[in-house]
Amino acid sequence: MGQEVNIALQDEERSDPAGLFEHLNHLQRLNTHNVLDAVQKRQAKTFAPLSLGQLRLPTPADWQEYFTDLGQRSVLFWDTLRQRGDNTLAHERAGYPLLLKFNHETLVAGEDLPRTVNYSLLRILGGPGQQIDSKKQPVIIIDPRGGHGSGIGGFKQDSVIGESLRAGHPTYFIAFSHSPRPGQTLADITDAQARFIEVVSTRHPDSAKPVVIGNCQAGWALMGLAATRPELPGLIIVNGAPLSYWAGVNGRNPMRYTGGLLGGGWMARLGSDLGNDRFDGTWLVSNFENLDPANTYWDKYYHLFSEVDSEAARFLDFERWWGSPTLLNSEEIEMIVDDLFIGNQLSGGLGRKSSGLDLKLIEVPVVVFCSYGDNITSPQQALDWITDVYPSDLALQNAGRTIVYLRHASIGHLGIFVSGEVARREHRELLGAVEAINALPAGLYEMLIDDLPEHSATPYTVRFEPRRIADIHGQVQPPRDDDREFALVQRASAINNSVYDEFIRPWLRLLINEPSAEMLRRAHPFHQQQVAWSSLNPALWWLTGSAAQVSKDRHPASQSNPLLVWQELFSNQVQDALNGYRDLRDAAHEMCFYGVYGALNSLAGNAPGRNLQEHAKQHDQVLIERLQDALPLGGLMEALIRILFLLGRDSDEPGKESVEKLILQLQVLLQDYSAKPLDLRETLRLQKLLVATHPQESLHSLPLMLIEAQERQQVLAAVADLLPQLLTSGANNPCWCELHTLLDVPLPGFSLTQPPGAADAIEVKVPAITPEPIKQANPVVIPVLIPEPIRQKIPAVTPDPIAKVVSPVRKPAKGKKAVKKPPVK
Repeated sequence: MGQEVNIALQDEERSDPAGLFEHLNHLQRLNTHNVLDAVQKRQAKTFAPLSLGQLRLPTPADWQEYFTDLGQRSVLFWDTLRQRGDNTLAHERAGYPLLLKFNHETLVAGEDLPRTVNYSLLRILGGPGQQIDSKKQPVIIIDPRGGHGSGIGGFKQDSVIGESLRAGHPTYFIAFSHSPRPGQTLADITDAQARFIEVVSTRHPDSAKPVVIGNCQAGWALMGLAATRPELPGLIIVNGAPLSYWAGVNGRNPMRYTGGLLGGGWMARLGSDLGNDRFDGTWLVSNFENLDPANTYWDKYYHLFSEVDSEAARFLDFERWWGSPTLLNSEEIEMIVDDLFIGNQLSGGLGRKSSGLDLKLIEVPVVVFCSYGDNITSPQQALDWITDVYPSDLALQNAGRTIVYLRHASIGHLGIFVSGEVARREHRELLGAVEAINALPAGLYEMLIDDLPEHSATPYTVRFEPRRIADIHGQVQPPRDDDREFALVQRASAINNSVYDEFIRPWLRLLINEPSAEMLRRAHPFHQQQVAWSSLNPALWWLTGSAAQVSKDRHPASQSNPLLVWQELFSNQVQDALNGYRDLRDAAHEMCFYGVYGALNSLAGNAPGRNLQEHAKQHDQVLIERLQDALPLGGLMEALIRILFLLGRDSDEPGKESVEKLILQLQVLLQDYSAKPLDLRETLRLQKLLVATHPQESLHSLPLMLIEAQERQQVLAAVADLLPQLLTSGANNPCWCELHTLLDVPLPGFSLTQPPGAADAIEVKVPAITPEPIKQANPVVIPVLIPEPIRQKIPAVTPDPIAKVVSPVRKPAKGKKAVKKPPVK
């Protein structure tokens, strides 16, 4: 309530118009620099052959050879386009079947559920020679439904499905059909996917909960499902999923401005009405292609033309999946646009509206894979939800959540899912690191994949580097709070949607029926280009026979032919021109967006909406004060874990082997206590927080947790067993020496009762036990004899005499469990 009041007070202030002009000037300088810098780099690359002397004049023989090759390549190129059109028409006549390269069987069909959906659960059958271990953690891949055809997760062997099978995991695939069921909603799909995960878990009772992988649209849908049903998944991997759509960097990420420039989500309603209450996914596919006109209109076709002998099969394989967009119900697309793209309600955050989903409720580790080369989902859109949900590192650790992110340097959006190189490297290593990720303590980590020398046993090595929340942004910090403009987009969209629903939708729905809607879908240029280059076109009657004849009598030009270099130069110039147009268009879009909505923001008097730093500071301060109450609470398990974290403050986090060894040691120490994994994880979280926020107090309160001498000896012996190097070099570890001093236990090889003169006495101050929760404590001075070499290594211990202490936990009788305080929220 208090934060809402603060935000409301800020919104009442009027923003400074000078800030808008300053920002527009900054954008103009930034975009001018970006455009000119991109032109310079492209020109340097394009004319590199000229500077290297590779452009030479061809001989008559070169001309003859090149034109023969050119004519043959042209015929094969046109015939490949004809095959693409024929494949699309055949796929349509077959009822748009699922495009999977793997044998599979249907376990649960969505049409058999109480609320029917066009989703089904498939079990992927291993191929010849593939051994599937039924006891391994099952893997579920959810196919993204973003307008394109179904089967992106496995339409070729080098894919996420292929890597899962190669690793021996029982693999399942949640696929969708071409047309949605009547009345189908996103809530129905979420319920169906939850049912599918339950079925997989039931089929594998002896293994851990499934690893669930969601690509793009399936990624943010999976995060919403995990927030509402956190007990279902065992690990979540989201690839290229836009979870915080407002996020981005000025001068990049132009797609996030599209909703504002189009006036909001009313066009999604228009598309649904023109499709007779179904939205044609072709519009989403074509919008994606328009982001990169150089690749859409030239590069992918030139790549096929220049290497038609080897590239035709790959081109047809991809276009078979890409060329058959699917349909969405009007309710689905409108909710996606209004709540995700326009409203940014999945991420939420300080001062934003929420759809009711709280990503803090996700209990299992989350892995996020994104790329700097992704023009659909930038790293900011994939990762900024973390800063929205958890304002600080302390908040993330207090929640006990583990988040791992992996960033690629250059791969594009589709490459994250369909690139064979990415599948063999990133996806393979992600699936191979599942157990290690599950063993990571709570916190934020970056997964780094390092290439090993060529003759190594494995091509890559994986490591997890602890990161802070601030590391998500890296060196690129947003110059201002963009939430002001995007919040206005949301308001403008709501107004335009109301106007459309009131004045346009009623009469438009009366005019559109299914035949007219189908005619409009087929008239889309995306479909027409495929029909035009198919066997339905009578002008291409000669192409099939000519292509067959050319293939028999193929005479490709030699690689040394200079005309091939001139051909590449011409292609690069065309590509540079289209890329230059794209850069200018994107810069103009950004300037228009901030010019319009920045001016509206000034007129509306909206101040910056969020003060994340102050919010994080207040949150941390409250949490630190509340953690003080938990310092003296606990018994053997809590003390052992706290000591391990105290000793490991200057080293790496404990790995999976250390955690497993810790569990075994606890079972020996606490014979009457069964340490469940959830209890252990909660204890690890709390003790790590205490050591991080109150390092000295965590150390000095150990005597309050271990009152009996036998308990202290047991715990220190357990620590020495876990860290055997302390037995030989512990005398050189000040923290280890101080632990023995505080707990009144001699170091191995020394005795607390030394002859006079062998050691000097030092004083260790420990807060006295008091019954009051918060009270001034009088220190009790305990003289302890320590050998001189050790005494010099121990730092002086002078705790604050007025430090806050709380009443210690009452020790249970033998054979009973200790009563632990509920975790700090």
